[in-house]
Amino acid sequence: MRPTTVFCMLLLGLCCTAANAMPTDDPREQLDRGIVARATGDGNVYIGWRLLQSDHEDLAFDVYRRTGDAEPVKLNSQPVSKTTDFVDATAKKGRQHAWFIRPVLDGVTGPPSRDATLTDAEATDYVSIRLDGGDSNEQYTFQKIGIADLDGDRRFDYVIKQPNFNTDPYYKPGYWKKSPGTYKLEAYRHDGKLLWRHDLGWSIEQGIWYSPYVVYDLDGDGCAEVAVKTGEGDPRDETGRVLSGPEYLTILDGRSGKPIARLDWPSRDGFEKDRTELAAYNYYCRNQLCVAYLDGRTPSLIVQRGTYNVMKTVAYDLREGKLTRRWQWDNRNAPKEYWGQGAHWMHAADVDEDGREEVLLGSITLDDDGKPLWATGLGHPDHFYVGDIDPSRPGLEIYFGIESRKAERNGMCLVDASNGQILWGHEGPTRHVHSKGMCSDVDARHPGVECYSADTDAQKKFAWSKLRTCRGEVIDEANLGGFGALTAYWDADPQRELILDGRITNYPGRETSTRIEGRVVAVADVLGDWREEIITSVAGELRIYTTTIPAAARRTCLMQDPIYRCDVISAATGYFQVPMTGGERGVGSGE
Repeated sequence: MRPTTVFCMLLLGLCCTAANAMPTDDPREQLDRGIVARATGDGNVYIGWRLLQSDHEDLAFDVYRRTGDAEPVKLNSQPVSKTTDFVDATAKKGRQHAWFIRPVLDGVTGPPSRDATLTDAEATDYVSIRLDGGDSNEQYTFQKIGIADLDGDRRFDYVIKQPNFNTDPYYKPGYWKKSPGTYKLEAYRHDGKLLWRHDLGWSIEQGIWYSPYVVYDLDGDGCAEVAVKTGEGDPRDETGRVLSGPEYLTILDGRSGKPIARLDWPSRDGFEKDRTELAAYNYYCRNQLCVAYLDGRTPSLIVQRGTYNVMKTVAYDLREGKLTRRWQWDNRNAPKEYWGQGAHWMHAADVDEDGREEVLLGSITLDDDGKPLWATGLGHPDHFYVGDIDPSRPGLEIYFGIESRKAERNGMCLVDASNGQILWGHEGPTRHVHSKGMCSDVDARHPGVECYSADTDAQKKFAWSKLRTCRGEVIDEANLGGFGALTAYWDADPQRELILDGRITNYPGRETSTRIEGRVVAVADVLGDWREEIITSVAGELRIYTTTIPAAARRTCLMQDPIYRCDVISAATGYFQVPMTGGERGVGSGE
């Protein structure tokens, strides 16, 4: 056998480990090909699959269809190399079909992927998971979703938090409401099987800030855990608020939902200096979670308490069923520019390019050892995005929409992620830059990523907005979804599309044929090629919309981009923002 052929066979073995679930010492998340088959609407079947980081650049694929018990038929005349999708125009309706792929390199064919099936009853552009209503069988909706492999088969599973009810700790009328029930976490396999249900109980109020959770493989055993804030008993006061009682960081086994580790959550101490008990309650009830590779190799869990004044951050490692503290930080003895700088989201990214990830809390960034790296002092951002926003600059950038009232300038700004230096900012005052904003490459006429934010009027309603290039040039002042729009990679071009009013729209306003039903809960690359899925909550149902538009190029699975993966993890806590990448400029273009 020729040496090149031996090399190819070995390489194909490496390429196929994700499909065949072979053991690995790589602590990063392992994925299979994510193959999916969906009807295109014109009688054809679209098949899509993942390109993995471990794949050789010359790797191609053959596509096969199996009908009933017959021998598989290869559908392509030449190996598929420019994309990781294929349209089958010859599958007959009413037959039992299954599709799979084989990798090909230098003429050597590797093992098959798992099958993707499609029945006439599934002739939709979405995958449906029916939610189990428990004893009541009510068709509830869910608020949040965690995405990870719970059982080690290298396919994404889902942990939802239901119902979709939210109360905010702010004490002025219209914000805080008494919780009518308790949150439940429910774990579903990719095939819709309910694995377990965990009731968070009356010690956790039904609001986003009381109930953070994240889902990820924290101990490197190939199966994800669920980290969640928990309490004990029923400590509610006469109004229904939880002002006392124990609070924990609890780790649940992803396969069974059983607790495997627990320790105290950062305490409420230090917030009592505020004017009233309810003012302190508003501040200490802001809690978040995140995952960061602080040593560059293994994941750590980041626990955060406080956003608007006092901030406490602790990093933990989960090893052999035990949580150990790596470091802790709080701002009570820090300079004033470190106070009130938190956000509604945490990010993790290697901003200083030392191979280890930093923790971005908002207008503050902590180094991988927990020591402050920089602070802008601009105040609390309602939204902030980290990624390769300006491709002409080395390193990463952060786009901020600063909520702080009556800022004189820089209420919308771009900063260097390595040092917090402001690269450009809005010249003039802003009142309260609000909600999620937008940071996505939606306009092909300009390089890099476009940045959008909107300001409020005196009644906290939409006042005006700006869409800027990555260099800060204003290119549009139109209202794009009010205070922000969700986006997704959906069609064949390298730009993201807007998700507005249940429709997928190319900027500045051309609709696609896809209509999205339900509330969008997440956008993530969970199936097929690098285009993103749109996950929605419909009564009694979890829907995963996936594109059937043939691609023009291929790209590595977005979930293997460290920044993107961290953003998807963090989407289960805080307010939702679409995930960013560390190399947005190269999406789908091969650049």
